[in-house]
Amino acid sequence: MTERRLPVKQLAILSICRFAEPIALTSVGPYLPEMIQSFGVPENDIARWAGLTSASFSICQAFTGIPWGAASDRFGRKPIILIGLLNTMITMLWFGFSTSLPMAMAVRALQGLGNGNVGILRTTVAELCPWKELQPRAFSIMPLVYTIGAMIGPTMGGLLANPLHVDPRKPRGASFFEKYPYAPPNMAAAGFFCIGITVGWLFLKETLESKKHDRDYGVVIGNKLTTWVRKTFNISRRQKKSQPEREPLLSNHKATDEEIVPVGGSEIITKEKPPSLKELLSFQTTLNLVVYTILALYTLAYDQILPVFLHRPPQSLDDPRVSLPLKFAGGFGIDHTRIGLFFTLFSVSSTLCQFLVFPPLARHLGVLRCLRISFLIFPFVFFVTPFVTLIPNPTAKQVAMVVLMMIRGVGGTFAFPTSTIMLTNSASSLRVLGTLNGLATSVSAIGRASGPAIVGSLFTFGAKRGYIIVPFWTLSVISIIAYIPTLWLVEGKGFGDDPDSDVESVASASASSLDIEAGTTKPDEADEEDEVEYGEPTNLLSLTSTRSSAVVASEDELDSGEEEWMRNHHGRRGTSSSMGQTRSHSQGRRAVRRRSSVPIGMGVGFRRLSTNLGTSVGGPGTSWGGT
Repeated sequence: MTERRLPVKQLAILSICRFAEPIALTSVGPYLPEMIQSFGVPENDIARWAGLTSASFSICQAFTGIPWGAASDRFGRKPIILIGLLNTMITMLWFGFSTSLPMAMAVRALQGLGNGNVGILRTTVAELCPWKELQPRAFSIMPLVYTIGAMIGPTMGGLLANPLHVDPRKPRGASFFEKYPYAPPNMAAAGFFCIGITVGWLFLKETLESKKHDRDYGVVIGNKLTTWVRKTFNISRRQKKSQPEREPLLSNHKATDEEIVPVGGSEIITKEKPPSLKELLSFQTTLNLVVYTILALYTLAYDQILPVFLHRPPQSLDDPRVSLPLKFAGGFGIDHTRIGLFFTLFSVSSTLCQFLVFPPLARHLGVLRCLRISFLIFPFVFFVTPFVTLIPNPTAKQVAMVVLMMIRGVGGTFAFPTSTIMLTNSASSLRVLGTLNGLATSVSAIGRASGPAIVGSLFTFGAKRGYIIVPFWTLSVISIIAYIPTLWLVEGKGFGDDPDSDVESVASASASSLDIEAGTTKPDEADEEDEVEYGEPTNLLSLTSTRSSAVVASEDELDSGEEEWMRNHHGRRGTSSSMGQTRSHSQGRRAVRRRSSVPIGMGVGFRRLSTNLGTSVGGPGTSWGGT
């Protein structure tokens, strides 16, 4: 028996592949209003077209997320991830070289159509680390990578865009940087993509069970390059350490959605049916989906129109068109470099809040209370934002705006994880959880697409009539409406009452391990070249109350070892009654065994935590993936 270890090397390679995407996507925000203006769009119409440009990406990604997930189920995770990265790199470069508004919108739409990597990356992490006690660490890596990329992206976009400071209101010149002033940040992002694609092709291993044993020429070349580097620079291979035998041996069964139903003295293996709509959408689940979708709508809408508001020229309070306290239409009049700095400070503060403030407060106040408090932050931020521009001192005005953005960051840091946990707790069973999370991701994509489009048009409407408060107060009203359903939300019990509880799973694992200690089963050697010792023994499973599919899989595989022991001793016993008794004991403990490819991340101190990961359910080719 070998101790389970976090696959650090493969997770690091996956992180390198992922790193370029948040940098590229977030680098667009600071210069997008200026870029839209350079296409000849009037000042008051910039917000509308910036919102529609952003919406084209989200809505196309929502439509193709499921097909890309199905493609990864058929052809493997690695090729689809690499295709998505290559598509994003090409379209980002194309976007930087756009010379007209239709061209920019079409490129953003193609970018969304060709990239379904969010859900596939989460699925890959799940397949790399199916052990519940290690999942909190494993599943925290991708959000951390995105957060770091989101800190670099706005800074890079603000510093590299329009290096010659060409006036966007004037025709573009003939030189390269005059003709394509917004290409430099996209060219820099392409360099990160080249690194990620190369590393992924050479060193990322396939995790799909049906494809993982196929010959991968990229990995073959990567291994030869690694061997050559070691020989050239005389680098010794890390020595394998013998580990204490703490875990039961796990056999190599293909993870499929199946159930084993005992009929008489035999078992019939049948495909598990997809969950019905009634199982999937209870009253609490529907409420949580509504809350989650509206949250995605107004947060992304605010983040998209904020650069337009910051870029908009200021308006003097002595202007005859100004009639305080409501009629004014000025902005901050700052360039893309300063806007990028604002969003960098926003990302840094949100990251610090995520690591230092959220965990202790969530444990102290509870998930539902934190959700409700965070939802009350947004109406305040949206209501106050337009009035910041009335501060006469430019420095004080910019400082106040940064502080307001940080407060919005605190709200987002608390709202999204608590909403995800509440959605998880509302699931009727683990069987529907993967489908539910995939549905939530797809539905929220509609909110992410409609929010910028609607609020961008409202910004244009209000700016033309001298009322810049219109889009922000609309968001304030929407956020108040989103708070109302939270009054009926109930924090679910999770899966602690599941008849196949974790404590029982640990007990059954301990019982099965007696056979292993007796010498009837031999453990395999762990491949420690790609893994390091990380985590705790199996008995940590008893500290949590939500049952993960990894535990179910482990029990299935232990039963396989049990059957093998029976076959080895069948001849000596001279009868099959002992085998039947043992199988009936196992069936009494679990009449129906289900195996799923979706684990649930848990951590000590939290009763339940969803990975927000889509899964493949139903027949072949049916995939629900996060977008």
